[in-house]
Amino acid sequence: MRIVIESNDRIGISQEILAIFAKQTWNLKAVEIISCFTYVHVEYEELSLKHIKYCLDVVAGVRSVKQIDLLPSEQRENHLQALLDKIPEPIIDLDSNGIILAMNQASLQLMPSEDHGEETANEQQANSSIYLGQSIEHFIEKIPNNIYSSVTSSQAINIEGKAYILDISPVLSSRADKKQSHEKNQLNGSVLLFRSMNTLGRQISLLQSHQEHSFDSIIGQSKSIRLIKEQGKRFADVDLPVLINGETGTGKELIARALHQASARAKAPFLAVNCSALPEQLLESELFGYASGAFTGAQKGGKPGLIELAEGGCLFLDEIAEMSPYLQAKLLRFLQDLTYRRVGGTKELTANVRILSASHQNLAKLIAKKTFREDLYYRLNVLSLELPPLRERSDDIELLGQFFIENAVKQVGNAQEAGCLQPKLTKQAKALLGSYGWPGNIRQLQNVLFSVVALNDGGDISTIELQQVLSKFADENQQSLTISTDNIKDWSTAQANFEASLLKQLHPMFPTTRSLAQRLNVSHNKIAMKLREHGIS
Repeated sequence: MRIVIESNDRIGISQEILAIFAKQTWNLKAVEIISCFTYVHVEYEELSLKHIKYCLDVVAGVRSVKQIDLLPSEQRENHLQALLDKIPEPIIDLDSNGIILAMNQASLQLMPSEDHGEETANEQQANSSIYLGQSIEHFIEKIPNNIYSSVTSSQAINIEGKAYILDISPVLSSRADKKQSHEKNQLNGSVLLFRSMNTLGRQISLLQSHQEHSFDSIIGQSKSIRLIKEQGKRFADVDLPVLINGETGTGKELIARALHQASARAKAPFLAVNCSALPEQLLESELFGYASGAFTGAQKGGKPGLIELAEGGCLFLDEIAEMSPYLQAKLLRFLQDLTYRRVGGTKELTANVRILSASHQNLAKLIAKKTFREDLYYRLNVLSLELPPLRERSDDIELLGQFFIENAVKQVGNAQEAGCLQPKLTKQAKALLGSYGWPGNIRQLQNVLFSVVALNDGGDISTIELQQVLSKFADENQQSLTISTDNIKDWSTAQANFEASLLKQLHPMFPTTRSLAQRLNVSHNKIAMKLREHGIS
């Protein structure tokens, strides 16, 4: 029986109350005292609340005696356990000798399967207490020694064939050191948090992109982009590799993320890596991870790779054509049976990952040059999507332009702070955007409009403002302008080729003969004649 005794706040009243229990030889299991309240857990056959009240009447200042379900400490423990059980990752609290003090429901998955067999969840919860008071080493083999360290650490660990990242947080208490006249931290135990690779992968995936991506969020109503959306939605339901081709800046990663979100793997991680951004050795360890001691400076316990972290989800390999022949062979082996080894490791690991890849290069030409493996190409190119360049979907430029202007205004913030309306494109500006070639595709359009909005004084965006920004790209292109010598027969042919190439680059930015003539410092009649001569309109 658990009771709470409310009393006046006077010195010695708790001792008098407990003296009554001792005189009656009632068996006290637990006692908790808070100002004006004494909580007691008492066990005695045929003991009634009425009899307890009768015995306590002789104590001056006792106000009431009531029966309760739990003592305050038991109530706190129940709430804490309920909180721990809501956490999906296993958490185990140990003392300084490795004895289990507390554990949550998820920790049962770490224990040997024969310990709880095919019990139901309720039975497992009821039996989780059997592990309390026992050494963790009885249940988890090869537990790292640094769980008894006073330093916070993390390392990879494998339990029952499943990989985890183990976070070790020491529990320290301060005690006075008489010799050195200051407080000294003493290790009282450790809290172990086991994060599964899937959970860690989802966290990294969220860090890579905070936005939701779907085919419906892709801006564009042109025929080509509608076809891409329809094909993508169909491919999302087919759990096979997809190769995405397209020029730089056409949105290959955006399509890959939409494929992932529309698939059955949407709740699992989506991880991306640019194969051209890392050297071979670093990219290998980034993809496949490495074992403990694989090389000088390797993290103790090893490190999982993106393939391991993307378990159950998708791995996006951007610029796959930049991958070295050695890594191409290693990736091919993984695609054949979904098994791999960490760098420096000997154990075969298996991963359930869908590979999405992308390239702006012509892989067929690279295969002919023997710089890309033909067998890998067929493994990656089970399903394929060809993204159109922006110049071939001019109907979408106005929609994209308005979207980027809105985003630019939010980031720059000048329009809101000044109380001005959001700038709009004039009719002539829209025509200029539609006629420009956009060699950098959507990414270039976004950068151009961001620059224009940042320089805008609050009025509508004109062709002059656009030309000022686009001319910078033209100057850069002119510096690297090269003429093919294959078709040159004589000086006049070379001159004509140069004129045609120059006019094709400048005409989209200066669509009128007068503006183009002014840019090249010649008469507009000469420009009109040259445009007709080279068939540029």
